[in-house]
Amino acid sequence: MAPLFPTAAVLQDAFSTQVPFARSSPPPPPSDTGSKSSYVPPSRRFSAWSAVDDVKSKAGALSNEAQKEIAKASSAAQAKTGQMELFSPSYYAACTFGGLMACGVTHTAVTPLDLVKCRRQVDSKMYKGNFEAWGKIGRAEGMRGIFTGWAPTFFGYSAQGAFKYGGYEYFKKFYSDLAGEEAAYRYKTGLYLAASASAEFIADVALCPFEAVKVRMQTTIPPFASSTFGGISIITGKEGTAGLYKGLYPLWGRQIPYTMMKFASFETIVEAIYGQMPKSKSEYGKGVQTGVSFAGGYLAGILCAIVSHPADVMVSKLNANRQPGEAFGAATSRIYKDIGFGGLWNGLVIRIFMIGTLTSLQWGIYDSFKVFMGFPTTGGAAPPPKQTATL
Repeated sequence: MAPLFPTAAVLQDAFSTQVPFARSSPPPPPSDTGSKSSYVPPSRRFSAWSAVDDVKSKAGALSNEAQKEIAKASSAAQAKTGQMELFSPSYYAACTFGGLMACGVTHTAVTPLDLVKCRRQVDSKMYKGNFEAWGKIGRAEGMRGIFTGWAPTFFGYSAQGAFKYGGYEYFKKFYSDLAGEEAAYRYKTGLYLAASASAEFIADVALCPFEAVKVRMQTTIPPFASSTFGGISIITGKEGTAGLYKGLYPLWGRQIPYTMMKFASFETIVEAIYGQMPKSKSEYGKGVQTGVSFAGGYLAGILCAIVSHPADVMVSKLNANRQPGEAFGAATSRIYKDIGFGGLWNGLVIRIFMIGTLTSLQWGIYDSFKVFMGFPTTGGAAPPPKQTATL
């Protein structure tokens, strides 16, 4: 008579087919060779495993092929442009182009975030949240409305990125040569701050006209202009060329501290990351180095957003609400009385997310381009200078 309840061996045999690692070894096939075997080897029973492994192997092969193609393209580009020496004019030109790509593309990609940020800075009661804002804008204006201001963003931040990154490389070398090898190493953080501030001072002059158009397009409903250069014509027609630069002082106030923090903290963070790794920077491959640049960029971006946010709010307010002929100081004082200290921090959370993402992508793109052109990535302090022997 068969037992009423299944034994432990029966339960294990029944459920181990669904839990493949529950059985230590597969059951042997039936000893009767004449009967039809119902035994299925584990490799057939769990064919999904082999499918996953197959996908992994194919992905790895594609990745290797992609790396080979990138290496070929990099070699071809370096052969076409010739061997560029570090700190030569061609090196600075390449860094300028890398900065153009890094900033123009990334800032344009986050235009929807920037649109909501600017509108909430001008009127904190306009939207309760980002998704509500995108929903309202999308229903009223479609996808094009969500990307309002993308064109002046692209032109402006491409120009700014070119002068920012190319200028930083130039001024970092220039100030290092002025200070001398020992002083440059000892006061490297101060050198990063001075170089980045000098580069951003020039970069903002290129950015300012496009920033004025962008902010006005994003904070007027419907937008006051339908194109970048149409917006420039409208502003200059009403206010002259000065109308394009009325936000320059607060732009300097926002961007110079932002860029000083961006470059100095990035250099320091990257140096600290390599300091915790078992090998020196030069011993790691291109993929690891660009990964470190990406991580260091995100952490630096968080600090940048916090430092520059009050000035960012004031730039938006001045471009949207400054009266014709009103002095900068009078306009700033009037706006501050309206919004108070708390209003200077409106939209900070979304800006931290936006700037952190932007900064990490920018450093990733910029250093990837440098690697593509055969240059070392940014960051990681140079070794200390050799001490000369004294009697």
